[in-house]
Amino acid sequence: MTTGIGARIERKEDRRLLTGQAKFVGDIKLPRQWEAAFVRSPVAHGRIRAIRKPEGMADRVFTAADLSDIRPIRAESSLPTYNASDQYPLASGKVRFVGECVAICIAPTRAEAEDLAEQVEIEIDPLPPVIDALKAREADAPLLHEEWGNNLFLTTFFDGDIETLRKTAPVVVEREYSTARQCMNPMEGKGTLAHWDEKAGQLVVYTSTQVPHLIRTGISECLGLDQGQVRVIAPDVGGGFGYKCVLQPEELSVSWVARKTGRPIRWTEDRREHLVAGANTRQHHYKLTAFADERGRLLGLDAEITVDVGAYSVWPFTACLEAAQAGGNLPGPYDFGTYRCRTFSVATNKPAFTPYRGVARPGVCFAMELTIDAIARAVGREPSEVRKENLVPAGKMPFTNVTKKFYDSGDYPESVAQAERHIGLAGFRARQAEARANGRFLGIGFSTFTEQSAHGTKVFAAWGLPLVPGYEQAMVKITPSGSVEVRSGNHSFGQGLETTLAQVASEWLTVDISRINVTMGDTGLTPYSTGAYASRGMVMAGGAVSKAAEVLAGRVKTHAAHLLQCKPGDIRLSDGKAWFGKAHVGFEDIARAWYLRPDQLPDDVETAGLEVTEGYKPEIDTGVFTYATHAAIVEVDPDTGKVAIEDYYIFEDCGRRVNPLILEGQAYGGAAQGIGTALFEEVLYDANGQPLTSTLADYVLPGPAELPHFRLGHAETLSPYTRHGIKGVGEGAAIAPGGAIVNAINDALSPFGVEINAIPATPEKVLGAILRASAAREAAE
Repeated sequence: MTTGIGARIERKEDRRLLTGQAKFVGDIKLPRQWEAAFVRSPVAHGRIRAIRKPEGMADRVFTAADLSDIRPIRAESSLPTYNASDQYPLASGKVRFVGECVAICIAPTRAEAEDLAEQVEIEIDPLPPVIDALKAREADAPLLHEEWGNNLFLTTFFDGDIETLRKTAPVVVEREYSTARQCMNPMEGKGTLAHWDEKAGQLVVYTSTQVPHLIRTGISECLGLDQGQVRVIAPDVGGGFGYKCVLQPEELSVSWVARKTGRPIRWTEDRREHLVAGANTRQHHYKLTAFADERGRLLGLDAEITVDVGAYSVWPFTACLEAAQAGGNLPGPYDFGTYRCRTFSVATNKPAFTPYRGVARPGVCFAMELTIDAIARAVGREPSEVRKENLVPAGKMPFTNVTKKFYDSGDYPESVAQAERHIGLAGFRARQAEARANGRFLGIGFSTFTEQSAHGTKVFAAWGLPLVPGYEQAMVKITPSGSVEVRSGNHSFGQGLETTLAQVASEWLTVDISRINVTMGDTGLTPYSTGAYASRGMVMAGGAVSKAAEVLAGRVKTHAAHLLQCKPGDIRLSDGKAWFGKAHVGFEDIARAWYLRPDQLPDDVETAGLEVTEGYKPEIDTGVFTYATHAAIVEVDPDTGKVAIEDYYIFEDCGRRVNPLILEGQAYGGAAQGIGTALFEEVLYDANGQPLTSTLADYVLPGPAELPHFRLGHAETLSPYTRHGIKGVGEGAAIAPGGAIVNAINDALSPFGVEINAIPATPEKVLGAILRASAAREAAE
């Protein structure tokens, strides 16, 4: 058999995706369907005084006053100091960011709907906008939500005895770091099509989402419908990255209007809407003080983290997930004993934060990895050597770190050793010196991280979230013709789950994946799941499919044993057949007997049948940890500030590799996004909160010319706590590039006395740092 776990095979779904046969929200067309366009706020902060609809268009233009029976999006949290926000699907009383939905207009075509939106008049009294999260924390800052009395969604505090270290540590390193706000830019933006199905008595919502069952819950609660009256279908989804794992205000507005008008209504996000009003992410500020011994051995860390989370708290993950992840994951893969950290989740007049690939860890990895290099410079040692000495060694696994993260397995220092070897550190310093003598400035940088995946109930409950994931469920069935159906409430939006879930089923049933059909994304057809996020797909959904397929394989053996006149324990499954010695029956024979010729089975046959639904939860509830080290060699042009990546190597360990080909694609794609974070991507605003990066001419994404040829190595340290030893891998490669690349830039620019501590490290920022350092030297002389 060549299609089970470990097989390097092409994805089942790619044929329809690459030939234009896939069906996205924008491809669906229903009878009597109309299109929607939104009127959006032109200012960042202000009170709505009046909204005037075009004459005679009351039944085609709807505002918050019309949608008065909709409950606002309100994500509660049980954490102390948490402030909840009410986000109405259409702004009510006040607007809090440029692009916030104010009215929805419908017409037979999108162009007509947009023309109608242009005719809606809005009167807004501007209020002072809050754009800088650090200033938003000040006592006299304008308030987004006046009832709070401040602009803080949440403050958290990890306590540790830092003061003793401050007095005794031989080495003290202090730094401030910042990461830019980003926009996620999946190939397909958001999209929603809703209609009322009279026969089923259901609101049917087609929406581009990663979490269809969660969206059904959110829509039903906000619209006051029983969940049985709502069916959510996620068709093909063109990327998500976390952007599509929260309840969107547009989903509510479109659903309400569809029910109100009795006709299907669709809205699809255009790229300008996405860049202006889509969820933002990644904007962090760090103040770190690290304490180390004379060799650079980390003793403790004192941190203050400010996260600019925008105007509203998203449902269900809240505005505080980013800071909670940042505070808990800042220590990363390092072994030290003293930690103090305070985090601030700050409201500003920008779109709300949504979880994005890696959730907080690209920021904490950037800050931590630059700090490790700063310690190495302070003690005069090679950064990768200091890094290896500080990482949790393999002999301590499993290991509980200073923030109670439970690292299940792995050899973290070996990942650095592998990266050193493959990037060529041993000969690099001589090559670097020779290049400098010729006026070229090369640098090398490393970045090591852990990726927590398949977080369990205890983790989410500790974050105080209103919805806590539990068991994942899956159904596996043998059809009357002997093929296999798999149904999962999880969903695929580019990560290849249709293929890998089929591979897991094939591992037990031995049927070729060409005969395994995987259905996902429809709450009317699939078992309940909280969906696809946090790299939980293969651990959780794969675990559930594995359990169900294992049980089904046992039933197949029982029926086959009767047909072959032997004991079930004598049956061996191979190539989609049940074998007793050289005799065999095919799955089609077994299925025919069960479905069509039950007279061939014994009178006391087990009636559970050839369809199995099973739930799955890993043996531990704290998640499992993938880890990796990235290494980069860059060249920096000191005359322009331009950074070119000469070489890039990734060594990672994600446990058992279900499909190495898909895993490599995940690594390459994640690293490409991480390079965007490191060098290019930045959402900018002026002092009035107006977005300055509202087109792809302004918001720069890396393309083929900006990306290196990635080289990739793997280890397979199986997790002892999951089925097949699988760990998640979907987010990991996006986490490390910022640290690796900027460490390499700082290494290259060490002759200039330059240290870059903010990303993206654009040519403007790099050149500015060089010029400032030069001016400082001249002034000192």
